[in-house]
Amino acid sequence: MTLPSDPNRVIVFDTTLRDGEQSPGCSMNLNEKLEIALALRDLGVDVIEAGFPIASPGDFESVCEIAKQVHGPIIAGLARCNPADIDRAADAVKHAARPRIHVFLATSAIHREFKLRMSREEILKRAVEGVKRARDRIEDIEFSPEDASRTELDFLAEVVERAVEAGATTLNIPDTVGYAVPEHYAAIIRHLKKHVRGIEKCVLSVHCHNDLGLAVANSLAALKEGARQVECTINGIGERAGNTALEEVVMAMRTRQDHYGLSTGINTRLLLPTSRKLSHATGMQVQRNKAIVGQNAFAHEAGIHQDGMLKNASTYEIMRPEDIGLSRTELVLGKHSGRHALRQKIVDLGYHLSDEQLNKVFDAFKVLADRKKDIYDADIEALAESQLQDTVKKIWTLQAFTCNAGTGTLPSASVALWRADGQILRDASLGDGPIDSVFKVIDRITGFSLKVVDYRVRAVTFGGDAQGEAFIEAEYDGKKHTARAVSTDIVEASAMAYLDLVNRVAARVDRDRLKPTDHVATDTVPGQAAAAKS
Repeated sequence: MTLPSDPNRVIVFDTTLRDGEQSPGCSMNLNEKLEIALALRDLGVDVIEAGFPIASPGDFESVCEIAKQVHGPIIAGLARCNPADIDRAADAVKHAARPRIHVFLATSAIHREFKLRMSREEILKRAVEGVKRARDRIEDIEFSPEDASRTELDFLAEVVERAVEAGATTLNIPDTVGYAVPEHYAAIIRHLKKHVRGIEKCVLSVHCHNDLGLAVANSLAALKEGARQVECTINGIGERAGNTALEEVVMAMRTRQDHYGLSTGINTRLLLPTSRKLSHATGMQVQRNKAIVGQNAFAHEAGIHQDGMLKNASTYEIMRPEDIGLSRTELVLGKHSGRHALRQKIVDLGYHLSDEQLNKVFDAFKVLADRKKDIYDADIEALAESQLQDTVKKIWTLQAFTCNAGTGTLPSASVALWRADGQILRDASLGDGPIDSVFKVIDRITGFSLKVVDYRVRAVTFGGDAQGEAFIEAEYDGKKHTARAVSTDIVEASAMAYLDLVNRVAARVDRDRLKPTDHVATDTVPGQAAAAKS
């Protein structure tokens, strides 16, 4: 990659789909990754690290598809400094208009001794060979000396210089374990700029982890010293305590332009929609007091603060909520709104839906508008997300359910499910509560028994008529699956999410599970069996 023409322009390298997805509980399927990649493109990131192609066939496929379908940003694939990794990464990103291979090799003493069992000389040789092999396939090569912040400065400078000579175009200096502090990290950047020959021909990049809560501070310190690429993730997701949060480092540069004098190509008004979209895709909600995109980031409860805000917002807000995509006037859609207005709202919220998906959202929107007085942006987001998640073949569909629960009453549920062959199956069960009862009935009807390891319900918007979002993580046959659903009835949302999990599991199980057990009542929906066969 060539150096930016503007020396104060910072390249934003997003690794949400690679380092971020390694965060426990943050895995995404192909459709979710594509939607996030499109959101990152719209946001204005310069580089999307789409995955680690050698890690799994799924990772390879997702990097390939993003390279083919997402145009604009550079599409990067990660590789260790070995031939198999590099060739796999090259094959994955070759369809991109602007491909990049990101090769890495650990350099710190502790990694050399205990992980790699390699000498300094062997590390240098492996790094040079890796960069050269990658450069033979693709021109844009990034090199990272893993655990750079704990590497001896003289050896770090030597490795980086050899990588430059071998053809690296971007040099990334990772604080892999979040060990650095701002003064220390800034000193590393100064040392490399002073002692590495040819470094002025490369983009100097920083990649920080948040183990000490200093990822953003360290990144900003390095940018102040002349680094011009920052590696980050939406919502700061990533291994252990996470990575540098894109929204925080970008808004710090924008808000403190007087101090840093730096700019990015990020459309900051899409920060909040992109944050919410990632939360929906991963099921990992942002903490309420999270900087920039947290629910409380622009909330004021203290009387003194409220008084100041009423007089002049800048008394207690250093950023405008509009600048990160927080609208103060969300109530713009209602039961009389048309399809065109809904389409525009969905586009404004950063979603890319097909005509078929839009039609389904419109139908669901009309039903919701009859149930709710006020329709918020978050309601529309929830409806759009439900369509993006609706990619699994549905063997089972919820037709109806009823629950009984209360003090002195045995909780129970009755459920009716449509099956793909046109049958309606009904059953009932007792449970520890209404939701547990529903789950048990679904297990009885479908023949699958899932172990729920995480279950959460939250209000999508405000008020007693707010949609409830149910998020479920369940385990089956040693593999974990996640699903979410929304409804104004939280029991219905829970049933829909759980049934989606069953459909996901059924799609992966290579055997016929459609035969009902003896105790399940069945009947046929007229005309549906024939439709199912066609």
